[in-house]
Amino acid sequence: QVQVVESGGGLVQPGGSLRLSCAASGSIFSDMGWYRQAPGKERELVARITRGGSADYADSVKGRFTISRDNAKNTIYLQMNSLKPEDTAVYYCNAIRTLPRGAYWGQGTQVTVSS
Repeated sequence: QVQVVESGGGLVQPGGSLRLSCAASGSIFSDMGWYRQAPGKERELVARITRGGSADYADSVKGRFTISRDNAKNTIYLQMNSLKPEDTAVYYCNAIRTLPRGAYWGQGTQVTVSS
């Protein structure tokens, strides 16, 4: 049974930092990534990383966020620095299983950037 579990959200002041973690279990995953959804908006890609370590980012977070991965633990991380109020959203982890093909989501973790 596949499980995807996020942790690390919370309340932080503008300019602060947070680190999110996502642990996936029950299979081998190729791409894994972080998405976010703010109230009244569609879910959007934040960052994703391949099993080989290649990463790409949304333009809005480039230079501030860093995604990393530990394949032995099937875990990805999102280091978020210089946080802005517009980063406030529920952050979701996504894990892609290659064989058989499948996409799995975590339950989400709230990130609130506010003074």
